[in-house]
Amino acid sequence: MAAPRTTNALHDTSEAAGPPTSAPRVRTAPVLATVAMVQFLVTVDLSIVNIALPRIGDRLGFTPVGLTWVINAYALAFGGLLLLGGKAADRYGRKRVLMFGLGLFGLASLAGGLATSPVALVASRAAQGAGAAALAPAALALLTSTFPTGPARARAFGVWSAVNASGGAFGVVAGGLLTQYAGWRWVMFVNVPLVAVALGFAGRGIVHDHRSARSAGGPDLLGAALVTAGMSLLVLGVVRTDRHPWSSTTTVATLAAAVALLASFVVVERTTTRDPLLRLGLLTNRAVAGANAFNLLLGAVMGSGFYFVVLYLQRVLDTGPAKTGTESLPFAFGVVAGSMLAVKLSHRFAPSVLLVAGGLVTALGYSGYAFLDADESFAHGILAPLVLSSVGYGLCLAPVVSVATAGVAAQETGIASALLNSSRQIGAALGLAALGTAAYHRTGHVATPAALTRGYALGLTLDAALLVAAVVVALTVLRQPTAADIRATDDRMNTTEDTELEGRGLS
Repeated sequence: MAAPRTTNALHDTSEAAGPPTSAPRVRTAPVLATVAMVQFLVTVDLSIVNIALPRIGDRLGFTPVGLTWVINAYALAFGGLLLLGGKAADRYGRKRVLMFGLGLFGLASLAGGLATSPVALVASRAAQGAGAAALAPAALALLTSTFPTGPARARAFGVWSAVNASGGAFGVVAGGLLTQYAGWRWVMFVNVPLVAVALGFAGRGIVHDHRSARSAGGPDLLGAALVTAGMSLLVLGVVRTDRHPWSSTTTVATLAAAVALLASFVVVERTTTRDPLLRLGLLTNRAVAGANAFNLLLGAVMGSGFYFVVLYLQRVLDTGPAKTGTESLPFAFGVVAGSMLAVKLSHRFAPSVLLVAGGLVTALGYSGYAFLDADESFAHGILAPLVLSSVGYGLCLAPVVSVATAGVAAQETGIASALLNSSRQIGAALGLAALGTAAYHRTGHVATPAALTRGYALGLTLDAALLVAAVVVALTVLRQPTAADIRATDDRMNTTEDTELEGRGLS
């Protein structure tokens, strides 16, 4: 009997990632540089616009409700099109889709910086989201396929998670400085040179461009339409709960329509397509399902936690935009430190252990915010919880991505990467909407500094509870597989691949 394979840390490729000797030799450094630049772009854009919103509203004449669409338009396009972007990367090639996404993202950023009306800016933000939905899963799929196993994979995902953190912090810092000293348009223009650099890296550095075999049935257009509409309505229903309560007719109808569309998508993928947008068997993979559940909860905390801290700094401590950005830097440094620690520990501990440790450390950090009051200073009330939670984040980011993609067949890494991006995006929207509502109700109608602090402290304490739930997922769903689990998974994957080959006439 063959000895069972281990699933140590970030290196596991136990579930049919394909024989490594069959792939052509890939120049890994340019791929890593490209993926790092792309991830930096995406995370910068998620945070850089937020601090500029008041100036944007004043200069372009947005209404208070209309201003939210500067954020919502991006979120809708990004969240709604992610699965389509991931499937396109698998079907047409990761480099090709990455280059398309970068080009669209850069042009949309330029158009946004030149916008002279609310409609033009919102349209540009939607186009940015569409570009990000193409390039984000393509980049992560490239990283997964280029570093399939071994210490190099651990280091690559450590770099990815560190860049993820530094991009978010740079976005807050740059957003504050650019808005205060150069004008709000530069929060859009700054993306253009970054896109140019990324295109240069991608064009010259990515040589091997894997794409899956195409079935005779063509692309799954019906499935793409259903999931895009369903995901968009889901995000729309959640992000509008600041104006339409969860129990309102508008919210209930929107979410019900989203559920109906997504249920129809499941039926279509199960019964009518030869080359489905999403093979439903992928969701029965324990690692994929567990990692995405953990990622959804982590996204909910990341989406709401930083929001509460920034609002506390600006609305309670009366900190300006530039200083708020500067005070966010310890968070970035902490995530980088946690990411590097995850790389070192990955040689000794399984991913589930790192996720449990990271979740508990982050929860401990967030629990420190429960004692906030309106008379705190940044150094006394914010700094220690901020640093502790950031190190915990760093411990989680690389392992959760590696778990969600390591056991996936090569022709499905794009869609698996899109699922992971989707779970974090939806988690962020749900977390911000739900916890923001709870914080609002705790604050009450009179928004004094003390009342605001009570609301923010409640939201941050609930974030700690969500992290404990994520730890439970890691302990139960992402437990170490037995040798029998591994053999059963191998048999299932081999059977699925044989069936797909027969259906395409390739056996």
